[in-house]
Amino acid sequence: MKANEMRELSPDELERKLLDLKQEMFNLRFRHASGQLENPRKLGQTRKTIARAQTILRQTQLKGKKE
Repeated sequence: MKANEMRELSPDELERKLLDLKQEMFNLRFRHASGQLENPRKLGQTRKTIARAQTILRQTQLKGKKE
C-alpha cells in the first residue's frame, strides 16, 4: 500500500491496517525461519510498509494536536 493510499484512511482504519501488517510480518518471519518463505524480499517490503503506516499515523496525531 502506498503512502497516498494510507493518508486517505481514517486513524482507526490505519491502526487496524497496522495490526494486520504486524500479524503478516509475524507470519512471514515464522515461515522464513521454517524455510517455507518463497520470496524473502517480502519481509523487507512488509517492514517498510509498517514503518510507513506508523509514520503517517504519528503525523495525523501531531496534526490533530496542533489544530
